[in-house]
Amino acid sequence: MTKITQLDVSAFTIPTDFPEADGTIEWNSTTIVIVEAHAGGQIGTGFTYGDRSAAGLIDRILSPIVLESDALAIQETWMAMLRAVRNIGRPGIASHAIAAVDIALWDLKARLLQVPLVTLLGRARTGIPVYGSGGFTSYSIDRLQAQLGAWAEHGITKVKMKVGSKPMEDVDRVRAARESIGPGVELFVDANGAYTRKQALEFAEKFATYDVRWFEEPVSSDDLEGLRLIRDCAPQAMNIAAGEYGYDTTYFRRMLEAGAVDVLQADATRCAGITGFLQAASLTEAYHLPLSAHTAPAIHGPLCCAVPSAIHVEYFHDHVRIERILFDGVIEPINGVLYPDASRPGLGVELKQADAERYAA
Repeated sequence: MTKITQLDVSAFTIPTDFPEADGTIEWNSTTIVIVEAHAGGQIGTGFTYGDRSAAGLIDRILSPIVLESDALAIQETWMAMLRAVRNIGRPGIASHAIAAVDIALWDLKARLLQVPLVTLLGRARTGIPVYGSGGFTSYSIDRLQAQLGAWAEHGITKVKMKVGSKPMEDVDRVRAARESIGPGVELFVDANGAYTRKQALEFAEKFATYDVRWFEEPVSSDDLEGLRLIRDCAPQAMNIAAGEYGYDTTYFRRMLEAGAVDVLQADATRCAGITGFLQAASLTEAYHLPLSAHTAPAIHGPLCCAVPSAIHVEYFHDHVRIERILFDGVIEPINGVLYPDASRPGLGVELKQADAERYAA
């Protein structure tokens, strides 16, 4: 038995490089909560994006469970953490907190065994495609075109933009986006649940004029009947996607049972870590549907190379910036594909402590 001897948790808040907004909210900074788990002379790193209160929950509730536990028995520790948050509430902050710890434990286990995470999990492919994601509704047309066009020039063949905060401008913005990337790049849109059902149906037809292939959360992800309606009525070439707010398998199962999506999204930093993400992946395989990873490419790149149903990872502008600032070893896409570094154990990233301290929350 290799005991976990120390669990460090920290939170950092990084300002955005420009005000950001989507169909329903605006923000100017992002907080990342980082966990470092120590055992056997190795340190495993995990993180989640969310509120810094997750750090306090880890300190008070999860650390006593994790300390002295077996670093190789991740499933046992994961189930113990779930039991500990029963009366707090599993969805939301508690699931974020568990995610950061669970990811750190998987990274630690791989480092103890001196193998990359993808090797530990069982590699399904050597690389996973990404789609460039940003195009915030707070961007001017020029800034929108510059960002999406730059991704296309660097070999990323799929890009996503936000819509919904000003519906009357959305068609013009989608037209401008298509002009900037040309006909050979797939265009995705994400409404973050901003539209009504009627609006979503209308915009699905209008966006199809510009060959939009992905319509994410056209209505609230809690409106499973509405998602199913849009999926049934949308143009055949347009995939309906949702799931990024899923915290457990029950949420994902209900979405799949409702026939609400063509592609299920999951986020390891929200759905209780790599352990929870693998459960979501198993459900997509059972339902014969593809899985797309939501944001956090430093985690999802290696992880999705071990998931047969995964089709791509969201290369989210905000998280790409943060991961470059805070970590050494972050992999960059090559012709639109992330290839895990086979020479580095675990996730392959190391916290740059000195650089991180200036952002301490």
